[in-house]
Amino acid sequence: MAEAAAPGRGGDRIDCVLIAAGKYHDIDYARLELLKLLAEDERVRVRVFEDYENIPAIRAADMIVTYTCDVVPSLTAQEALRDWLADGGRWYALHGTSSILRLLDTGLWDAPRVAPLFMDLLGNQFLSHPPIEPYRVRVTDPSHPLVAGIEPFETTDELYHLEQHGPLQVLLDAECDQPGTGFVEAEDARGIQPVFYIKNHGAGAVLYLTLGHCRGHYDLQPLADWWPTVDRCAWELPVFHTLLRRGLEWVKPARESASG
Repeated sequence: MAEAAAPGRGGDRIDCVLIAAGKYHDIDYARLELLKLLAEDERVRVRVFEDYENIPAIRAADMIVTYTCDVVPSLTAQEALRDWLADGGRWYALHGTSSILRLLDTGLWDAPRVAPLFMDLLGNQFLSHPPIEPYRVRVTDPSHPLVAGIEPFETTDELYHLEQHGPLQVLLDAECDQPGTGFVEAEDARGIQPVFYIKNHGAGAVLYLTLGHCRGHYDLQPLADWWPTVDRCAWELPVFHTLLRRGLEWVKPARESASG
């Protein structure tokens, strides 16, 4: 990476950019939980943003973590992310980071293909999900240290239907046996869907985890003033926190290899 973003800058300090923002999710909850996990390592210094437009911060980062919904970088920011990854950066992208949502006059949600570079970097574009209900997550690469020792588990969460931009090294997946709900491309949701994967970019990589939906009473505004439940989904599972901690360790420097 460029000198300003080299691992080990300032002793063993690690500079992290956390982008947490967007629609229809309890971003306050996710942001706080991620900050608590990042604070477990005193070397990590975090700058928090609501979008990708602080390009100097991206270029200077040792690691990037995102929890967003319908937050799309400008083309300039996408190009900065591309170059940062190629130079060795690692990015942990969570849940709805790959979503672009447009509510049509028909009442259905569309996922327009308006940011192809962004989706290529992430390795997927979100298209739809069935109703939130229990499903089983399977381990597809048990030898990889990110999932070593993890057994198949059940979670109640959004099971994402993704348009894949590969190649992807899939570590966890799940089988979707029903269509999405309220989305234009809902009927194509059935089949095996990646849940946790790596996409390599030059010397760097993106680690993507689709789990982690959360929503509070006020998070559907302006579509609805009040959501009747507080949803925490996979956040309530110890295995999810294991995946978060391992992923945060994996995206820190030093970067021996992008396939780790």
